[in-house]
Parts: sequence; structure tokens; C-alpha cells
Amino acid sequence: MRLGQHLKSATNRNTQSVFSHQTPPWRRVSGMAIAAFAAATLSPLMASLPAIGTGAATCVVTEAARAEKNQLREAAIKGDAAAQQRYQQLVTSEGQRLQECRSKNWPQTQAIWLRLYPCDAQPGKLEEVLDHIVDKGYNEVYVEVFYDGQVLLPAASNPTAFPSVLRNPGQENVDLLAEVLPKGRQRGLKMYAWMFTMNFGYNYSQRADRQEALARNSEGKTTLTVTAESGVHDTGGSSSHTFIDPYSPIARRDYAAILNAILERKPDGVLFDYVRYHRGIGPASVVGDVKDLWIYGEASKQTLYQRGLNEKGRELIRRFVNTGYITAQDIEAVDKLYPSEAEPLWQGRRPGSTPVATSASQRQPLIQWELWYLSVAHAVQGVLDFVSLASDRVQKEGIPSGAVFFPGGNRPVGQWGYDSRLQAWDRFGEQMEWHPMSYANCGNPRCIMEEVQRVIDMAAPETKIVPALAGYWGRSTEERPSLESQMEALRQFAPRINAVSHFAYSWQEPELDKQRRFCQPR
Repeated sequence: MRLGQHLKSATNRNTQSVFSHQTPPWRRVSGMAIAAFAAATLSPLMASLPAIGTGAATCVVTEAARAEKNQLREAAIKGDAAAQQRYQQLVTSEGQRLQECRSKNWPQTQAIWLRLYPCDAQPGKLEEVLDHIVDKGYNEVYVEVFYDGQVLLPAASNPTAFPSVLRNPGQENVDLLAEVLPKGRQRGLKMYAWMFTMNFGYNYSQRADRQEALARNSEGKTTLTVTAESGVHDTGGSSSHTFIDPYSPIARRDYAAILNAILERKPDGVLFDYVRYHRGIGPASVVGDVKDLWIYGEASKQTLYQRGLNEKGRELIRRFVNTGYITAQDIEAVDKLYPSEAEPLWQGRRPGSTPVATSASQRQPLIQWELWYLSVAHAVQGVLDFVSLASDRVQKEGIPSGAVFFPGGNRPVGQWGYDSRLQAWDRFGEQMEWHPMSYANCGNPRCIMEEVQRVIDMAAPETKIVPALAGYWGRSTEERPSLESQMEALRQFAPRINAVSHFAYSWQEPELDKQRRFCQPR
């Protein structure tokens, strides 16, 4: 059983739909059955994967063609007009070759994730990176445009609340995104913008005028504060992560400003990453108490209170959120405060769920369960609303949007708990592309393919699924098989899966990435 089955929802077009009037699942299913259903969502592969060929990378150019293109590009940068003309002709012909090759080979879409650096503003650097991507047989690029609290926009024309990636003197007017998109298309590449979503970064968290926009727990702490506490949350690579309250109008306006600026550059699509809450490690990786939820930002808390449909409902919600539980005494007190109301009501609660004639102590267990369900559903709906607003904006431009997610991010844990990311990706819009980060580590492709299978099982037939694989061409590591072996295993899902991405260019080319990051000569 997945999180989305517990939390039936639609999109922000009808916020109340997440709180459907139905019997809560814990009233119908015992804890043991819930665990069994959760386990059943995995679809283990057969003991041995079928043979499907070599799985070798296709559409890769020859070394001779690569060398010729590199020589012509270098000569063109130095001002050789003849080389410039020949280079442009070769770039165009290579783009046509790539499109034809990919159309005849599985997968027809093979994408790679790319981060650009200020050093890429040097003459010929974007061309070099894009040529290399084409040489490797990729026909789609996901360019990172918003990450770690900074945007890939020129500093001189940056209408957002975030600093530009390019902050070096003399680069104020450099627009790498506007430059890289047409250069990629010239080479036969589709160029997507890839952006963080609910993770706004460290700089944002330090702004005094943005404190109300941050997600907070019951102690008033932000995700950055909790991350910094040793032993509580994973600090490796996440020490600058700051998650926002998805209900915050300030955060929504700030994100809309980024998205609008990105869309002005005309990408071929937009991918939304970090469509979730912060995840802890160990016990903190599971939420099983309302105080574990990131719903204590003012906007989120007020919206939750407003889900009460009468005074009894609103008062019990407030007490539950503030203390983490309700008692029979709380129920009795609320009955006395509002004697004209028969029972407490809130979105998703069926009238008559608890007979009024029963005692407060008899009603307490069910009401507490229902308040927990309401709180989790509220947290999830915030994520769904936030990404839906962004996705709707993208689709108005006539281009695709996609959500990047962890296949395990929507799992219930035990009888009460949920994965702390609360990433109910099975409720993301069917009109969006689904990009599951299939990064399972077990030393072979089987566990990775199980993640892909789980996504396929939950997706509508029309949903485009683009698994993201991590690894290296030509070599395996102790935990991760080579991309060749992963691709070979993934091919069993064709034609349902006809697109894949590889994370990331920096992984595949660590030395080139280092040179680009620090402006080192090759």
C-alpha cells in the first residue's frame, strides 16, 4: 500500500479532494495487513534477468569524428573563418545523425543531467560540453537552473530573490541559459530546465524577510537548523538545504518569479526536483507523530486549522497540533465549549463517524487516528499544490513538465508512520513526466529494476516514465553496476520505457567537470 492510497488526492484545483469522505484505511485494515500490502507494492523480478543483448551505448561517434570536430572548434575559436564554416556544417550534420540514430535505437530518448559553471562563459566552453554530450549519444540535456539557492540568470537582470550563479566581476550580463539552449538545439539536443522545488537553499534561510516562508517543525526549527545538529539528520551534502513551507504565499511568489524568468529563455521542458520534504536518517527518516511533520510554519498551520468545518473540529485540530495528541478530557472540554454542535468535523471526516452518545474515552482513539490522518494529508497536499501550480504554469507554454522523485518516497512505514519525505509521487499529475531516481544500491541491477517496476505498476498508461540511472560507462563500483548493465536490464521494460536519463555529466567526466568548475586548462 502506497502513501497515495492512504491519502487520496487530486490537484490544487480542488484542495479538499485530498480529504475525501471515506473510511480511513486504518479502520479497515489491521497493522499486519497494512505491512503485507506495503510489501506487496514491490514487484520482485525473476531470479534471472532475460538476455536482451549487449546493452552497449548506441549512437556514439567515432574517435576520428570526435577528433575532427574538436580540432575544428579550437581553430574556429582562434578566428579561422574556414574552420568556423566547416565546424558549423559538422555540428548540423552531427545533429541530424544523432536524431536519426536515436529514432532507430532503444531508447529513443537518452538524457543526461548537467550543471553549468561561471567558467563555461569562456569562449568555446559551452560548445565543447555540448559536442561531448552529442559524441556520447545523448539527445536530451537537463540543465540545472536553480540549485543550492542560486539561479542560472545574469546578475544584471535577475528578478528573483536568489543570487545568480554567475557573480564574478565582468559577468553581470552573461546569460548562460539563454546561450546554451539554442546551442544545444543546433546539435539535435532537446534542452530541459532542471530546478529544485521546495529546497530553496542556505542563502534564502538567512534572509530576515523570508523567515515566514520556511518550513518549521513543532519546535520552530527549520530544516537547516535540524540538519546542522550532529547525529539527527544526514549532513553529507545536505548542510545547505533549506526547505520551505509549501503553503507560504511568499515562497510561492518567489518560486513563480524564478519559473517565469526561466520560461522566458524558452526551454524545451522543465523538471522539478526536491518535490518533497526534508528526509532524516535513522529514526528521523520516518514520521509517526504530528510533531515530526514540517507543518508548523505559520501559513501551513493556519491552513490546517481552516480545514476544520465547525468550531469543534477547529479546536480539536489546534489541540492535536499543539500537544501532539488529544485526550478524553480534551473531547469533553470541546463538547462543553460548543454544545450546539453535534460532533467535530473537518475536511475528509464523515459525519456520524463517532456516535455522539458514546463516551469521550470511547471516541478518543478514533478521533486521534483521524487527526493524524488529517495532518499527514495536509502536509502531502502542500507538496502536491506547490508542484501543481508550477506544472500548470509550464504547460501553458506548450512544453512538458516533469517531477523527479524517489520511488520509495511514498511508502508507509509500519502501522502509523510514513517516509519523512512524504513524496506522494503517485498523485503527481498524469500530464506530467515521471522521472524516478532509480538509485538503489545492491551491487547488481535487480533492485534498481524493482524500483522501476514499482513506478510502472502505479503509473497511468499515458504517463511518460523516464527512469534516472546513476553510474559510469564501462565500469562498476562496489555498490553500483555499470551503466551498460543497468541499461541492459532496463530494456526488458521496452516499449513501455523508451526514455532514460543518466546522472550525471559530472559523474561520467569528473576531471572535465573539475576543469570547468575551476577554469583549469585542459
